[in-house]
Amino acid sequence: MPNPSVVLATAGYDHTVRFWEATRGVCYRTLQYADSQVNKLEITPDKRYLAAAGNPHIRLFEVNTQNLQPVTSYDGHQGNVTAVGFERDGRWMYSGSDDGTVKIWDLRAGGYQREYESRGAVTCCVLHPNGTELISGDQNGNVRVWDLTQNACSCELVPEVGTAVRSVSIAGDGSLVVAANSSGTCYVWKLQRGAKTTAHFEPLHKLQAHNAYVLKCLLSPDCRLLATTSSDKTVKLWNLDGFKLERTLEGHQRWVWDCVFSVDAAYLVTASSDTSARLWDCASGEAIRIYSGHHKAAVCCALNDSAVDA
Repeated sequence: MPNPSVVLATAGYDHTVRFWEATRGVCYRTLQYADSQVNKLEITPDKRYLAAAGNPHIRLFEVNTQNLQPVTSYDGHQGNVTAVGFERDGRWMYSGSDDGTVKIWDLRAGGYQREYESRGAVTCCVLHPNGTELISGDQNGNVRVWDLTQNACSCELVPEVGTAVRSVSIAGDGSLVVAANSSGTCYVWKLQRGAKTTAHFEPLHKLQAHNAYVLKCLLSPDCRLLATTSSDKTVKLWNLDGFKLERTLEGHQRWVWDCVFSVDAAYLVTASSDTSARLWDCASGEAIRIYSGHHKAAVCCALNDSAVDA
C-alpha cells in the first residue's frame, strides 16, 4: 500500500472511520469503531497513526496498513472524549472529556501521566505552538491555560458566564487565541509576543460570527483566515485583517461540526450531520469534492498534507 502524501479521514455516528483519496473523493479504507460514535480524529505529525476519540476510549490506528484493529487503546476517561491531539514530535498525546478532565498520555506507555480538573465538561483543547501549554474550553464558559512545566492552571478566562465554549483555536505563530461559544460569538485575544507563557491575554475583537451555535473555530496555518462552522449549516471564512467576512461556504444540509485547513490554507475540509464531508476551495468558496459514504452524521475530520521531514 503506498504511503499517501495526503492523509484525510472522517468519522461520526455510524461507528466507522473512513480514509479518503482527497483529490478523487474515493474512500479506500474503512475502520470499524464498535464501542461508540467517534467524536474527534487526529493524525500524528509523521502520518503513521490516527487517533479516534469515542466514549470513553481513545483508539490509535495505523494509517498505512491493512490492519483493521487498533494498535493501542487509551482508557482513563469516564465520558465522551471531546478533544485529542499530539505533541509536535509525536511523543505524547493530550485529550479532553466531558468527564471534566484534560489528560496527557505518553504514547509509549499507554496510560495517562497527568490529569487536570476543569470543574466543567471539557468541550475542546488545543496545544500552544510552544509545546508547553494546553488551552481548554468547557461547558460552563471557562477558557483555561494549563502550564505543563508548572503542572497547574496558569490563567482562566470567562468570556461569557454560563455560555458554553464550543471550540478554541490558537494561531501557529502563537499570536492569537480564539474561543467560540454556543451563542455564535467568537472572542479573539492577542498574546504577548516573545513571552514564555500565555498568561497575558489582551482582548482584541468580539465577532458575532453566526446567529446559532459555532461548533468549531479554526485559524488558518498562514494566520490570515478564521473559519467558523455552525449549526446554521454554513461555514464562514473571516479575514483576520479587520475581521471582515470573506466567504460563506454553503452546501451542507445540516449542522457543520468540524473543519480542517490544508497546510497551505488554500483548502478547507468540513464534516456535517448530513453524512458528508466536503473539500472547499477557500479562494472561490466552491465545494470541489464531496466525500459520501457515512450512513449517519459525520462529526469529525482530520487532514495531514504537510511534508514530512525525512
